[in-house]
Amino acid sequence: MNRRTKLAAVAVAVLLTVGAGGSAVAVPDLAGPGKDGRPVVAREAAALTGTAKVFRPAGDDITFSFDAHLAAKDNMDPEAATGTFRFSHYKDGGGGYAVAKVDCLLTGGKVAMVTGVVTETDLDVFRGKRVGVTIHDLGKHDRLGYSWVGRDTEAKLPKCVSSAPFEKVKAGTGDFRVLPWQPVFPTE
Repeated sequence: MNRRTKLAAVAVAVLLTVGAGGSAVAVPDLAGPGKDGRPVVAREAAALTGTAKVFRPAGDDITFSFDAHLAAKDNMDPEAATGTFRFSHYKDGGGGYAVAKVDCLLTGGKVAMVTGVVTETDLDVFRGKRVGVTIHDLGKHDRLGYSWVGRDTEAKLPKCVSSAPFEKVKAGTGDFRVLPWQPVFPTE
């Protein structure tokens, strides 16, 4: 077998292996057959992803990261959302972080609101507490807000509630992406 034939055989074997591995792992959310008879993959109902740092002139290091999704099959149930989000705040050697398990995701246009219960943290004030964050995806000028502002920060937050996006994201750090929710309501 000449060199070109061997290289072609190896390339085909690699492509078949990669293709088989990818198809074994990826299980699409099917929306039914398309016009050509092949299955149509439904887009997820809503999503919020990305990371950014909050702008603070005093030098605080505040970061928010999101990986929240609502599956197509759960389109009319925002409380079926899955994923996590993380936030941290450090300044002058102090501060901490928290990771929350998503329990609600609502999006509309370029705005997303996510709530979750803190499952991991080094700050006692957040341990086991539900928190909410709102994102406004404005390209290079993203904004965000969070539920733990105001005087009554000990109040129990219900699912699907947060604040207006009042914080500015530090220039060059915002890459939030909001996939708008498209609820389907019955017609009479």
